[in-house]
Amino acid sequence: MTKTPMTIQGSEKLKEELHDRKAKERPQIVQAIAEARAHGDLKENAEYHAAREQQSFNEGRIRDIEGKLSNAAIIDVTSVDAAGKVVFGATVEICNVNNDEAFIYRIVGEDEADIKSGLISINSPIARALIGKLDGDIATCDTPSGEIEYEILSVTYV
Repeated sequence: MTKTPMTIQGSEKLKEELHDRKAKERPQIVQAIAEARAHGDLKENAEYHAAREQQSFNEGRIRDIEGKLSNAAIIDVTSVDAAGKVVFGATVEICNVNNDEAFIYRIVGEDEADIKSGLISINSPIARALIGKLDGDIATCDTPSGEIEYEILSVTYV
């Protein structure tokens, strides 16, 4: 199976969620099932069915996180010698050449992406256009509305 790139921060966030689901949510759900079971007839017990559904969701998410962590290639961008190039984990300040609109993005793994927080997936069109470019280069990104050119203003490895 191929490894999926992930930043250190992304892996820590997943590990934290995994711990919370195993140590906090799992016992709470087991307690809710026990309480609902004590009410009697399980066939018509909505609380019991809701708790079992919640348990199923929680266990599925635990398996999902464990799978993602086991297949993750955790990359520390601060230890990578990229010589000023845009690489996975780099924080890039870009400017749209057409309208002078500036953006700051960090290139992260697919599971970590959150455009509102400035985190874009390595598989996104803009990240693919930026990878390998240097400070001052122009990156052309193909979008549904046509090509957009971005000038790279700065590249940092945080």
